[in-house]
Amino acid sequence: NMPVAYYHSPIGILRITESEGMIYAVEFREEEEEAESALSPAYKALQQLKEYFSGTRQVFDLPLQPEGSEFQQKTWEELLLVPYGKTSSYLDLAIKLGDRNYNRAVGNANGKNPIAIIVPCHRIIGSNGKLVGYAGGLWRKKWLLEHENRFSNGVMTLF
Repeated sequence: NMPVAYYHSPIGILRITESEGMIYAVEFREEEEEAESALSPAYKALQQLKEYFSGTRQVFDLPLQPEGSEFQQKTWEELLLVPYGKTSSYLDLAIKLGDRNYNRAVGNANGKNPIAIIVPCHRIIGSNGKLVGYAGGLWRKKWLLEHENRFSNGVMTLF
C-alpha cells in the first residue's frame, strides 16, 4: 500500500502517490479515496503544490520516480528543463532528444506523463503556438499556463 496525499487545487483534486521514498504519480481525481500520510515525500509534494498554486513556488524539489520506457524517461527529464513561465514545442523537444521525427513519440510520452504539474508536460504546445493535447484536459493546461504567466515575468514565451 503506497502512501498517498491529496491536494485540493484550483483545477481539481490531485492525488500524490509515493513509492520507496520517491514520488510515483500525481494524478487528477474526482474525490479523495484514502487519508493523507504525514511527513512523507507525498506530503512534501502536497506542500510544494500548495506553494505552486499560491504563486510562491516555481521549481519543485522532490524525489521523482515516474514509471515508463527509456524514451519516456528521457522525454520527462527534458520536460523538467522547460522553465516556469515558458513553453516549448513537441518539435523542439524531439530535436533535443535527437531527431525531429520523434515528434509523435514525444507527444505520446507527454500524454503518458504520470506526474502532472511537477513534470511540466503542460508547458509543451504545438509548433504553431496552439494548446494541443493534455491528459488532464485542455482547460487545465490553459489554466496552468495562465497561472505561470501571471506569477512569472508576465510574458509567456517559447523556451
